[in-house]
Amino acid sequence: MSQKFQVDGMSCSHCAESVTSAVKQVDPEAQVTVDLPTGHVDVITHNPREDIRLAIENAGYRVA
Repeated sequence: MSQKFQVDGMSCSHCAESVTSAVKQVDPEAQVTVDLPTGHVDVITHNPREDIRLAIENAGYRVA
């Protein structure tokens, strides 16, 4: 299932890599697309939304 998140605090490719890595720790098979200018993160996963949100927040970013 596709999940969309608005993530605050991402400003560079390292940020995008950190968010992607955090999601993949929860679901190694997840497909993650990060759009830095808008702060949108799209995740295709079967994991619960809350698990993905927590992973992103634990990486140091705020999910709006």
